[in-house]
Amino acid sequence: MSTEEDVLFESIRNMGVITLNRPKALNALNLSMVRKIYPKMKEWETEKAFVLIKGSGDKSFCAGGDVRAIVESGMKGDRLGYEFFGREYTLNALIGGYKIPYVALVDGICMGGGVGLSIHGRYRVATEKTLFAMPETIIGLFPDVGATYALPRLEGKLGAYLALTGHRLKGYDVLLSGIATHYCHSLQIPELEEALSKCNNDGDIKDTLKKFNKSEDKPFSLASVLPKINKCFSAPSVELILKALEEDCSDWSQSTINNLSKMSPTSLKVSLKALNEGAKLNLQECLQMENRIASGCLSNKDFYEGVRALLIDKDQKPKWQPSTLAEVTDDMVNSYFKKLPDSNELRFKL
Repeated sequence: MSTEEDVLFESIRNMGVITLNRPKALNALNLSMVRKIYPKMKEWETEKAFVLIKGSGDKSFCAGGDVRAIVESGMKGDRLGYEFFGREYTLNALIGGYKIPYVALVDGICMGGGVGLSIHGRYRVATEKTLFAMPETIIGLFPDVGATYALPRLEGKLGAYLALTGHRLKGYDVLLSGIATHYCHSLQIPELEEALSKCNNDGDIKDTLKKFNKSEDKPFSLASVLPKINKCFSAPSVELILKALEEDCSDWSQSTINNLSKMSPTSLKVSLKALNEGAKLNLQECLQMENRIASGCLSNKDFYEGVRALLIDKDQKPKWQPSTLAEVTDDMVNSYFKKLPDSNELRFKL
């Protein structure tokens, strides 16, 4: 067992185990952790039968990237954010193309960076304690960590709805949405982990996960509004999404409008474009695009203002610039997608 505090590595028979170990910070992912996880995964890719990742404590798998640290660093003029996002996205690409099975035990909160550590893996196990969300538009960011690849590939326009509203999915819903591949009771996770440690190959892993997989006789919580989601969120612009929601005149649509009104107008427009582009790209291309958008967020004010309002001062009153959708021009949105200088572009080691 490694003595490093923020992430632990353990070798059990044919299984390499990664434990995110910042329980007081809900296992939020920081640069130190990413720097350690990537080389260990590269090492295990040729030495182990498979890799398992989990969070420590009983509340969270990984509640996201440590955006507060990034913003506080950026306010001093440091470039922590640029390095963090670049390395994080490189790790997401490694997980997505990993040559051996990768099993994520998503028992607890899974947001932002935690989604990037799980959704691209071959197996994602949810429990009744799983809480999934991509709440980036409320902090002036956008759904990143490869979410521009994963979310457009969910059924209908569910991904666009989750991305723009930050709506939270809980428990069995995470399986029904297609985000998780399996569902297991939280109390059985230690037993599942023990059974997995005896697996020798992908067939063994599949059999073990199937044995622990539980089905619940209940529908997807959004089932009744999925037709509305598909209709409204298929509109080609944020303004037209809002128009469709207004025309729907239901409690759900009014609640959704109220929710969207709190988000950064720039983030909403950038996120929708990113999702539409991501639907046509592979994972690596999505991550390269996201790296460009993240660089744009780091050099504009809304990300700093969103994190300040939500996580630092906690006044919940961000002053977005621009403050309305009408003021966010196409040129502004497109500027986030422009190619970076070669030295700043995301490169993947083959």
